[in-house]
This record gives sequence, C-alpha cells and structure tokens, in this order.
Amino acid sequence: MNLNNDIEMLKICGYGIALANAVPEVLDIADGVTLSNDKDGVAVWLKEQCLSLINEI
Repeated sequence: MNLNNDIEMLKICGYGIALANAVPEVLDIADGVTLSNDKDGVAVWLKEQCLSLINEI
C-alpha cells in the first residue's frame, strides 16, 4: 500500500482530517479524525462543521 498520496495531501491541505479506519501512519499526522468510511465519516464531519459555522452566526 502506498501511503505517500494521503500523507502528502494531509501535510499540504492546512487542516487534515483522517477517517477512523485509516492506517496508523495517516492517523498520526492528521489534525483530526472522523468516523470510518463505513459510517459516512466525511459526511458526518462536513455536517458538524457546517452546523458549527451556523451556530457562530
């Protein structure tokens, strides 16, 4: 498995979120972790972030 793409992306993007079922090397460098892909982790994280922005208004 080649992790270079995930690791480089997380280093470049500014704020990197990993899925809970990511490999340990990716989890170690992520700024945050959300649910696994089986539990719609990306959608859950986006929803949480959008709701937190709305609550700030």
